[in-house]
Amino acid sequence: MSHLEPILTPAIEAAGYRLVRLRLMGGKTKTLQIMAERPDGTMNVEDCAVLSHALLDFIEREEPIEGEYELEVSSPGIDRPLTRLMDYSRYAGHEAKLELVAPIDGRKRFRGQVLGLDGTDVVMETQGQRVKFPFKGIAEAKLVLTDKLIQEDLKARKNAQQEN
Repeated sequence: MSHLEPILTPAIEAAGYRLVRLRLMGGKTKTLQIMAERPDGTMNVEDCAVLSHALLDFIEREEPIEGEYELEVSSPGIDRPLTRLMDYSRYAGHEAKLELVAPIDGRKRFRGQVLGLDGTDVVMETQGQRVKFPFKGIAEAKLVLTDKLIQEDLKARKNAQQEN
């Protein structure tokens, strides 16, 4: 986790969004990548622009980043990363790929159906077996783009449009 996350999260929430993932990448010019969503899980281009302006104002005022940088604000997309414990409950029943920090039985990469949580362990069915992974042991995880996931996303977008 970046040292910037606790600094930027309140500014993101004040603008009406939820942080999904934050990455600060080095190089000649640093790139600050912010992946966010509205509380209902949606995020469109207009939302990205609104959040981008709010963050630029905040960063200019507070100066948490030294030197030159570029800000990229994006939505998580349909095949989104699973970064928070609650994501594994929310997307139970969907297929995901995950990579562990340290191997289990010589494997670091797994793909299967997310079954949910058991305390702070992520439960998944992979290759016909029910497996538990400690949440803190997961380096990266993301949903796999499936017809089921696309249908659920379309339904959520339609519901969100009806509410607005």
